[in-house]
Amino acid sequence: MSEAVPSEAAVVTCALTGVLTDPAKHPVPVTAEEMAASAREAFEAGASVMHVHFRRQEPGLGHMPSWDPDVAEGMVAAIRAACPGVIINMSTGVVGPDISGPVACLERVRPEVAACNAGTLNYLKLRSNGQWAWPPMVFDNPVSKVQGFLDAMERSGTKPEFECFDTGILRSVDMFRRSGMTDGRPPEVNLVMGVASGMPADPDWLPLLRKSIPDGSPWSVTAIGREDVWPLHRRTAELGGHLRTGVEDTFYLPDGSRCRGNGDLVEALVTVAREAGRTVASPDQARHILGLTGEVTHG
Repeated sequence: MSEAVPSEAAVVTCALTGVLTDPAKHPVPVTAEEMAASAREAFEAGASVMHVHFRRQEPGLGHMPSWDPDVAEGMVAAIRAACPGVIINMSTGVVGPDISGPVACLERVRPEVAACNAGTLNYLKLRSNGQWAWPPMVFDNPVSKVQGFLDAMERSGTKPEFECFDTGILRSVDMFRRSGMTDGRPPEVNLVMGVASGMPADPDWLPLLRKSIPDGSPWSVTAIGREDVWPLHRRTAELGGHLRTGVEDTFYLPDGSRCRGNGDLVEALVTVAREAGRTVASPDQARHILGLTGEVTHG
C-alpha cells in the first residue's frame, strides 16, 4: 500500500557542495566521507533529496569538478549508506557539446533524479567596481544537448529535473513535453533564481512564473544569494512549491549569520516550511510527490 502523502507536504532538497566553491574558504564537502557526513546532517534535519556535484579528489584540486565514474560511484554509495532511503539528484551541467562525462556518471550511478539544464544563458556577474567577477561565459544548452541528456536519463531510469534560469527557458519546458522529447508525464521544474543574468531572487516574481509551469508539474526554487533569499523560500512554501538549500546556493542563515554547513541551512529551511503550514516529506513521500514511483495517496 502506498504511504499516505499529506497534500501540504514539501520536498526538501540539500545542494551539498556545488561546482567550483573553494573548500579552503567555505564549508563545502569534497571527499566521499565529507559528503556522507554533511548529507547525514541534512538528512536528519529533514532533507529527503541530495543534489550532488562530484569533485576532484587529488590534493589541492578539491575545488574542481570531476566526471570520473569511480569518484561518482564512491560518493553516491557513501551518501546512500549514511542516509537510508535518500533520493539522489545528480548534477549534469557542462559547458560545450561534450556530455560524455556526465553520461558516464549517469550510467554508473543511476540516480533517481538528475538536473537537466533546459536552455542557454549568458552566465554573468559584475563586481561593485564594474569589473566582471569572471570572464563572461555562455552556459550553452541547445535543444540537441538537452535531447542528449534526456536520452541518457531514459536509459539510466532517471527522471529529469528541468533547471530554468530565465523565463524563456521555463516556457521551453512545456514545448519539450508537447514535442515528444519527454515521456509525457508532467515535467519536474526547478526555478533557479538569483543568478545575476537570470531571474532575480525576488518573491514577487513567483506568482507570474507559476503561470508558465506545466499543469501538474512538481516545482521547486533554487534561491541563490545571501540572507535576502529567505523571503523567497518563504513565498515558495506559501505557494506550494518545494524547497532547496545548501552550501551550493548560500552560506547565510535568515539572521545574516554564516552557516556551519548544510545541516544548519536545512534546519532553517524546514522551520520556514513549517511556519508556512507545510509538513516535510519523507523520502518515500517525496518519491510519490515527484512521480518517481507509485501513485500519490493524499492523507
